[in-house]
Amino acid sequence: MSNHWTRPQLLAALNLYHRTPFGKQHKTYPPIVALAERMGRSPGAVAMKLSNFTSLDPEEAARGIKGLSGASKADREIWDEFYQKFEQLAEESEAALEGLHVPPDDSESTVLPEEIENSTAVVKIRRHQRFFRKVILSSYQERCAISGLPLSELLVASHIKPWAVDPENRLNPRNGLCLAATYDRAFDRGLIGFNENLELQLASRITASKSKTDLHYDVSSVFERFAGNQLTLPEKNLPDPTLLAWHFENVFQN
Repeated sequence: MSNHWTRPQLLAALNLYHRTPFGKQHKTYPPIVALAERMGRSPGAVAMKLSNFTSLDPEEAARGIKGLSGASKADREIWDEFYQKFEQLAEESEAALEGLHVPPDDSESTVLPEEIENSTAVVKIRRHQRFFRKVILSSYQERCAISGLPLSELLVASHIKPWAVDPENRLNPRNGLCLAATYDRAFDRGLIGFNENLELQLASRITASKSKTDLHYDVSSVFERFAGNQLTLPEKNLPDPTLLAWHFENVFQN
C-alpha cells in the first residue's frame, strides 16, 4: 500500500495516542498492533506516528518528554485541528476506528456496535461518550484517582467542568478525572474538591455527618481517610489546573 497516511488513518492514530501512556508507545503494545493490522501497516510505523505526535504535545514537552522529530506537515495540521475542534475531531476519530473495524481494548466503553441505533444524533453522542471515557480511563490506567480502585466497571470518566456548562471542553481530555462512582457523584455535587495543591478537600456536609453514628464508619472509610491526599495524576492528559480551580470555586461546597 502507499506510504501516505490518509486523514482517517491519522485521526485513528491520534485517537490511540490520547489513550496510550508514553511508556507503552512501542510496537509490541497490543492496541498499536491491532491498529497497525487494520491499517495494513507495521506496528513500528504506528508506534513511530504516536511518537511524532508526542513531539507536538506541549504538555509532554513541559514534563521533559520528547518524541521523534520527524512529524510531517500533515501530522502538525491534524494535531492543530484536533485541538481547535475537540468535539468534531474526536467524533471523526471514533468514526475512523469504526471504519477500520478496530477491536476494542480494555479501556473501551461497554457500548457495542449493534447497540448503536440508526440515528445520526445517537451515533454522535455514543461516539463522544466512548471517546471521552476510554481516553480518561486509559490515562489513569483504569484506577480511581482518589482511591486507586482498579475495577473499570465501577469507574466514571468525570467532567471537571460540566458538559452543559462548557461545550468547548466537553471532550477535552484535560477536563476529565477517572473516579469511582461514589467519588464521581460527590465531585459532581460539590461534596469534594481539590485545592490549588491538588489535595482532596471535604465539604462540611460530609464531615458533619460523622455525628450520625450509623454514618461514622462509612464517612471515615470512604472519605476521611483520603482527605488531604493529593490527586493521583495520569501519565498523559493532566487535568487542567484552571478547570480544577473553577470547580473548587464554583461547585465545591466550601
